[in-house]
Amino acid sequence: MRAMVVERPGEPLASRERATPEPGPDDVVVRVLACGVCRTDLHVADGDLPLDGRQVVPGHEIVGEVVRRGAAVSRFREGDLAGVAWLGFACGVCSWCASGRENLCPRARFTGWHRDGGYAEYAAADARFAFPLARGADPVATAPLLCAGFIGYRAWRMAGPARRLGIYGFGAAGHIVAQVARFSGQEVFAFTRPGDVAGQAFARAVGAAWVGGSDALPPAPLDAAILFAPVGALVPAALRAIAPGGTVVCAGIHMSDIPTFPYELLWGERVVRSVANLTRADGDAFLALAPRVPVRCEVTSFPLDAANDALDRLRSGRLEGAAVLVPA
Repeated sequence: MRAMVVERPGEPLASRERATPEPGPDDVVVRVLACGVCRTDLHVADGDLPLDGRQVVPGHEIVGEVVRRGAAVSRFREGDLAGVAWLGFACGVCSWCASGRENLCPRARFTGWHRDGGYAEYAAADARFAFPLARGADPVATAPLLCAGFIGYRAWRMAGPARRLGIYGFGAAGHIVAQVARFSGQEVFAFTRPGDVAGQAFARAVGAAWVGGSDALPPAPLDAAILFAPVGALVPAALRAIAPGGTVVCAGIHMSDIPTFPYELLWGERVVRSVANLTRADGDAFLALAPRVPVRCEVTSFPLDAANDALDRLRSGRLEGAAVLVPA
């Protein structure tokens, strides 16, 4: 099979012929129909998430058709449509797993980082951590839901019942969360790179009540803000924008250093918190909610061998919504 591989972090992905994966006892093997391109893939490709000398196929927003299954698999059959997300395994027995926090499991393994992901024609995944999808689902439109949607949903829940919600970084996750927030009766305030006229127009089209650069203050204090942009300097900026008692949620798996800031910005019972990974319960809840909104993803499709182009466009902010790879 053809796959795009991180061989040396910091260098472009390499197109390689690889053996089609074999399923373990708990695995399914899927023919990849679509795989979303996530900012976390950039962190893997650029070396922000260490590989320790390993090579890996990135990609963790996979929609695929089940073509083989392991002996212990009963929840999928050949021909089923499956979604494969970031959380690829958790032990199920540690204190975090036992308390419903499998996203914090110290033995967790992640798709496209610890095991090969969906930048390929086929991928294997633990069936216990895959999501059954409706047969008629559009693979390209569905793929971004499996991380941008899942992580966005978890970050949105962590932000609490905010009447005014700020979103810093209006990409794949941002434009999905904006739709969920508006469905829930919230006002959305979108913050983009300063001077990003196209990004600001996109945010308005998705229904943002106010749009501005990340260096601007909103016209009214926010009740909460979610940071999807991996820029530590946005933390004090968001603290300036929220009202006392508000929450700033850092939703990325990797972020540049947060600069020092005066205690006055945090005082007033403001809260800064992170979101780490996701749970299967997050995925189930969001997949049930998305059709009710309904969530519509703005998607740009790329062939598999154009993965480097898709990553470059994501890195430079030249995408509206989400990018999705479609193997031939």
